[in-house]
Amino acid sequence: METSSQSQERRRVRALALLSGGLDSSLALKAVLDQGIDIVALHFITPFCQCDRKAHCGAAAKALADSLGIPIKIIYLGEEYLEMLKKPRHGYGSQMNPCIDCRIMMLRKAKEKMEELGAQFLVTGEVLGQRPMSQRRDAMRLIEREAGLEGLILRPLSAKLLPPTIPEKKGWIDREKLFRISGRSRKPQMELAKFYDLKDYPCPSGGCLLTDPSFAKRLRDLLEYSDPTLNDVHLLRMGRHFRIDPSTKVIVGRNKEENEKLLSMAREGDVTLEVEGYKGPITLLRGKVTPDNLRLAAGITIRYSDAPRDEWVEVNYRRVGKGEEGKISAKAIQDNVLEKLRI
Repeated sequence: METSSQSQERRRVRALALLSGGLDSSLALKAVLDQGIDIVALHFITPFCQCDRKAHCGAAAKALADSLGIPIKIIYLGEEYLEMLKKPRHGYGSQMNPCIDCRIMMLRKAKEKMEELGAQFLVTGEVLGQRPMSQRRDAMRLIEREAGLEGLILRPLSAKLLPPTIPEKKGWIDREKLFRISGRSRKPQMELAKFYDLKDYPCPSGGCLLTDPSFAKRLRDLLEYSDPTLNDVHLLRMGRHFRIDPSTKVIVGRNKEENEKLLSMAREGDVTLEVEGYKGPITLLRGKVTPDNLRLAAGITIRYSDAPRDEWVEVNYRRVGKGEEGKISAKAIQDNVLEKLRI
């Protein structure tokens, strides 16, 4: 039975818990919170988060933290994340996911936040063997070492399968109340969710666009032909993408929302195109603005409009920030040509 002095000691201990808003991190947080530890949640957002697309990427995590009455800090990893992604030291996973380098970056940031908040250890929802790149036993050790957090990362869901951590050795955490979950099955977590009465966890495991094959293909193309900015990366999320020469892309909106976003994200020197007199998309031309490229972009725009495919049609264009606008006459591009350009 826990003594009153032990209980007071636990209340003086603070942990920082990585909280994605998904099931695993929610369970890990709850397991430590139930042991009387003071917790601050930490949520990371990257340009490749795909949780809660209709709201902020941190919405699920914040809602959970609020429901548990704990504070949450949100950190956006933008430019520095993109720089890491261009040349990850430990390579990519099955697609364009630099899982080990990503984890090291997040844990280094978490260590800084721990020092700022006076937290003694870190809690994560990692499950041994669940993810083939970053949640292997050897990868976990490597990540801990490179992040400077050896012995300070508590993984409650798999703790009994891993060596005791410093918070367990010091008696801050009762190891017997932790778990021995491993592998990719979600059944143990689902059962545990029932025990903790956790019902809403909308961000599932794997909520990263970098693991999506279609998105990864677009990103590979972008990295091959350019030194991309965050604006370039955000454009990968929307529209139909076509590579018309090594330095030029055409992006075609698929609906009203994407059309509006393309217009708002166009930067100086880009060209926007729209078919005159017919319902159709907004097209963004980024790269070399030559007569041939303009005509090709116009043909692609017509192809996705309601205009007749076999007639000459006027397409309005405007060069952003240059005060240049005009019309170009073109026919819809043939599908066999279009498919060769599609990314």
